[in-house]
Amino acid sequence: MSTMRISRLAERSGVPATTLRFYDDAGLLPAGRTASGYRVYGEDAVERLAFIGAAKHLGLPLDEIGELLSVWEAGACKDVKEDLRPRIAARLTEARLRLTELAALTTSLHQALRHLDALPDRTGRCDPECGFLSPSAAAGSGPVDAELSPSRRATEAEPWRTAPVACSLDGNGLEERAAQWREAVDGAARSPIPEGLRLTLPVARAAKVAELAAAEQRCCPFFDFRLHLDGPHLHMEVRAPADGAALLAELFAPGA
Repeated sequence: MSTMRISRLAERSGVPATTLRFYDDAGLLPAGRTASGYRVYGEDAVERLAFIGAAKHLGLPLDEIGELLSVWEAGACKDVKEDLRPRIAARLTEARLRLTELAALTTSLHQALRHLDALPDRTGRCDPECGFLSPSAAAGSGPVDAELSPSRRATEAEPWRTAPVACSLDGNGLEERAAQWREAVDGAARSPIPEGLRLTLPVARAAKVAELAAAEQRCCPFFDFRLHLDGPHLHMEVRAPADGAALLAELFAPGA
């Protein structure tokens, strides 16, 4: 079997030699050694690096990449798929949560900046009366919107209004999804809104609710979801066209 030195592998793969050494030390890219102690790699190292790079692009940490490589080395593509799917789903949940947190932070920073600009220019030292670093000045009280469908302000066409009132899930899938919603919105305060329903939940459920809403729109595009963060509360508004109103009421009914 032909081999190559680390400089050649770096050239072929586009991965710096320093990174290749790190991967070797981390057990992701084992290298052979010459009699002189130089690292050498087989032709399969290029393909292995491509796999590592793809996994990193998905946000997988190195320890998970190492676990996934063990499955990949076994050679069964279906096993890689089975192992990879829950890892991607977990990263997706984390990404949605970070987006929610960033939206809240952006709103707080805008409010803090407005508060700062409104303060008088004092010649004395900064003290608590300035208030621009106080939590109350930065936290804000308005809701943060995380809309999972196009806003009326963004576009005049709202696809959910004209989407077919049909779901792509089968009977088992429908029951499983309904059970997930029952758990996610358990204890929610409900109030009617035009064309739909507003549910108020603890903000800690934001990631789970966002994940379910995104999944729901993929199989039932006639639903329109909008999430609002308001301090410790999460408000979810869900709408449907007239033909889908009964399905909406059934899915989100208290104790359903």
